[in-house]
Amino acid sequence: MGVDYVLFDQLCQLSGRFRPEGRTLMLGRHAFKPNGRFSRLYERSWRRAGKEGSFQQTVQEDGFCETLMEKLGFGQMEAMDFSDYEGAGILHDLNRPVAPELEGQFDFIFDGGTLEHVFNVPVALQSVFRMLKPGGRFVSANGMNGWLAHGIYQFSPELVWTFWGRTAGCQVHRCLGLRTVPEKGAQPFVFPDPALKGNRLRLGKTDFPKDRVYLYYEVERLAESSLGDIMLQSDYVKKWAPHSTAGALQETKAKEA
Repeated sequence: MGVDYVLFDQLCQLSGRFRPEGRTLMLGRHAFKPNGRFSRLYERSWRRAGKEGSFQQTVQEDGFCETLMEKLGFGQMEAMDFSDYEGAGILHDLNRPVAPELEGQFDFIFDGGTLEHVFNVPVALQSVFRMLKPGGRFVSANGMNGWLAHGIYQFSPELVWTFWGRTAGCQVHRCLGLRTVPEKGAQPFVFPDPALKGNRLRLGKTDFPKDRVYLYYEVERLAESSLGDIMLQSDYVKKWAPHSTAGALQETKAKEA
């Protein structure tokens, strides 16, 4: 997808809360081609972030976003992609685990719409985790609703809280639903952890929009974070608690062996 106004605004906000010191990476090489209809909004977000000059000075002739990212304080971002057709410097198939030399290398990883095009999402997420340093952050924006046929998947907040929060032991700083077209007075949808109540988020019973919405989240790898070997949906975990489960039976058989 790339950086549109909605993601531009979130990145401006992030720049005031987080400043990576080491290497930074984007999954795919993302475009930044500002929509002229929203020029006033871009300038407002830029000023609110305390940036000097105009956001227009970050627009590259080739249409990509490295200058923007650097001016926002996110360093000289490298790009990882399956192919070098858009000029990525690190070629890797995210369906497969990353090489050991990339593990623990990055303070910041940004995905502006790549993971939804990767079939083996669990492997890709595990690779992102492994590439992050402790204290490093991963920021993702992928299709949640209204992106039918755009990629292979649309994602749910359950994925964020269950994989990043519980399976990987990371801190989830933000988990939001963002309309892709800015509307006056519109607020992000804030998604709490479903495990807090043990019920699924009932978005169909709200005024959740039918048009395109990003699932946007920011997570931090902590010093004590580590990948678990199993991920289960939170509401089912609550329902299964008083009953026998396949996992418990497998553990029993392993002990008996």
